[in-house]
Amino acid sequence: MTNNHQGTALITGASSGIGAVYANRLAHRGYNLILVARNRERLNELAKRITDESGRTVEVLVADLNDPASLANVERKLREDASITLLLNNAGVGTHTALLDSDVDQMTRMIALNVTAPTRLTYAAVPGFIARGQGAIINISSIVSISPEILNGVYGASKAFVTAFSHSLHSELADKGVRVQAVLPGATATDFWAIGGLPVEHLDPAIVMSVSNLVDAALCDFDGGELISIPSLHALEAWQAYEAARHNLSTQLSSNTPGSRYNINR
Repeated sequence: MTNNHQGTALITGASSGIGAVYANRLAHRGYNLILVARNRERLNELAKRITDESGRTVEVLVADLNDPASLANVERKLREDASITLLLNNAGVGTHTALLDSDVDQMTRMIALNVTAPTRLTYAAVPGFIARGQGAIINISSIVSISPEILNGVYGASKAFVTAFSHSLHSELADKGVRVQAVLPGATATDFWAIGGLPVEHLDPAIVMSVSNLVDAALCDFDGGELISIPSLHALEAWQAYEAARHNLSTQLSSNTPGSRYNINR
């Protein structure tokens, strides 16, 4: 147990997997917790275990973020609870099913959970963070946000939003005392795969990271102030070169004339 009190972290999708490990780690770092998920029984079990181990206060908030009323309750909590210093947007859903084999209504629900929910929760949290001069947002994205061909296109696009949103938030909020991080997991040993019909045991073990290693690595990057955390990437210089090229390209993307390759002279 640590006596270094860090405020309160609100974690969505907290009942299992990445969210549950983050909850454990953050409690031991000195955060009280607000755990958000649909499964009350799992949340209560996790809350008791974390309280017993860390001595931290853990509140359970049962919510389905695809339900507008439930989402509004979490937004209200973020607006009204001044103890909250960290928002972890972890709740999400994905699929490896190809576009033509996917149900469009399920894809729409995916967009609501992966895009709309973290957007609304961030809008609810940020004004208070700015008013208090401190706060942090951690968004769980995916490597498919920069390599969308790997899995389902809607899933990749939803995570591309999360990564782009995080870049933009960092640009807007860094000088206002609000820290932002996007975590881009590769294949991780969670129930994501089984829910999608492909148990993780069917994947090459060489590409699958444990949840504990993922979260511990991402928190190291958080401590170091890294905006983008890609725990499974060994050649960090490759990412740095990618980002440098992206920033260089950004200065060339708008002009009052078409590129010379078009041979348009007017």
